[in-house]
Amino acid sequence: MAALSAPVRVSPLIKFGRWAALLTGVLYGRSHFKSLSAKEVIIREEEGKQAVVRNVQLAEEKAKFTRGEMIYLAEQAGVKVPPNF
Repeated sequence: MAALSAPVRVSPLIKFGRWAALLTGVLYGRSHFKSLSAKEVIIREEEGKQAVVRNVQLAEEKAKFTRGEMIYLAEQAGVKVPPNF
């Protein structure tokens, strides 16, 4: 196996540049994450409000559909449907 030579000494300026880039990236990521999470909170609040309305509409549609099914089944079985049903 070939012997490895001694590693090349990296310039302090390059080391500083690498660390500065890393720190800058971390700080940018932190600020970007904060701005995105603030937007996400607003979106989730709006979705929560819409979910309540949507669930009420779905419950009404399901009740109408179930009533229609029950009337259909009663007619197929020969059962008289009460007028207030």
